[in-house]
Amino acid sequence: MTDPNTPKTHPNGAPWRNFYGRLRGKTIRASQNEYLDEDLGPLSPGAVSWEENPDRNPLDLDALFPGREVWLEIGFGGGEHMIHMARTHPDIGLIGAEPFINGVAMLLGKIRRAEVTNLAVHPGDVRDLFDVLPEGSISRAFLNYPDPWPKNRHHRRRFVTQDHLVPLARVMKPGAEFRVATDIESYVVQTLREVPVAPFDRIIDATADIHTPWADWISTRYEQKALREGRVPHYMTFRRQ
Repeated sequence: MTDPNTPKTHPNGAPWRNFYGRLRGKTIRASQNEYLDEDLGPLSPGAVSWEENPDRNPLDLDALFPGREVWLEIGFGGGEHMIHMARTHPDIGLIGAEPFINGVAMLLGKIRRAEVTNLAVHPGDVRDLFDVLPEGSISRAFLNYPDPWPKNRHHRRRFVTQDHLVPLARVMKPGAEFRVATDIESYVVQTLREVPVAPFDRIIDATADIHTPWADWISTRYEQKALREGRVPHYMTFRRQ
């Protein structure tokens, strides 16, 4: 008889983590399938999946990005921000995690066209990446226009819960910066309540306010959609304690 106190796992030994959201859209173009077949493997940050790395051995970030700071983007969408950051900050290494395979394919096409080389891509749940990132290894993290889950009963599905924020804090260096951009008022409230618990301190620039973007920000397709629909962007910055 199974002990009810035993944590639930997948057949491969991975912890049972509910995932909410789409993994694939209706169609992927032939060119995008080519990107996935040819480019995704070489851009892997290393053995992240439970099948490849059941012992959850840490990634070798020094081998991946020798002598560089490593940044992380959580849910990169179509990849505009990742490409922009890679171009703007060529001396850093940037890892992006995105479970929606159509978004991954879009990013891979942009990488080909931009010819940037300081990127790595994990096509899956960022929590699996948190398992294998070394403690205190990330110097900056981004959460841009995350899935809003607008209904009150779905707020527990948002990224800004302790189930996500605590492992994020573990992999970030003391003093590392965590940026959050959203157009959803209730997401702002939840972010300002939950992120400091993880623990982070909010950074408030006396020359700016919550509606002022960062100097190196690029407005993404999600932000442009929000503006067209009359929603106001919010930009929040936190520092890992």
